[in-house]
Amino acid sequence: MRKLTYYVATSLDGFIATADGAFDVFPVEGDHIEMIFEEYPDTLPGAGREMLGIDPPNANFDTVLMGRATYQVPGGGPSPYPHLRQYVVSKTLTGTPPEVGVISDDVLGKVRELKAEDGLGIWLCGGGKLAAALLPEIDELVLKVNPVVLGTGVPLFDGEFPVERFTPGPPRVFASGVVVTTYAKA
Repeated sequence: MRKLTYYVATSLDGFIATADGAFDVFPVEGDHIEMIFEEYPDTLPGAGREMLGIDPPNANFDTVLMGRATYQVPGGGPSPYPHLRQYVVSKTLTGTPPEVGVISDDVLGKVRELKAEDGLGIWLCGGGKLAAALLPEIDELVLKVNPVVLGTGVPLFDGEFPVERFTPGPPRVFASGVVVTTYAKA
């Protein structure tokens, strides 16, 4: 059984993006970036991989799930993660390229199907509404907590959901101020 991992950057006050959906408030330089390149190269978007001239093998994930707003971030392109099987959850999105699947209903059912397949893990890359809807199926959280307070924005989990308990692993503190902690479902 594959794991669904919510791997995401967040602010100290629990927001994964600003109110307008931007996440450029999170540092993209610092020693935590080396960890991302080494341990989570599969989370680097295709455009970034191309710009850096790298094509590392997928270490953790072979599938990515994202909400429509995450998929449509400016500069993301029509196929933001061409090295992964890509799914966008949306009831209204049309016109995606063939390599980007759209899940318009029974999201939990589709995630359960994906988890039952063989392969690497499934990366839930955002957003907060989708994370809340999928919380019963999330096996692991990898939170990159950034040293910034936003006050408002897109919450880590946005909506109603049942109480779920997670057990934290040891936090990894970087000189950049970013703290990365992996939480396993209890």
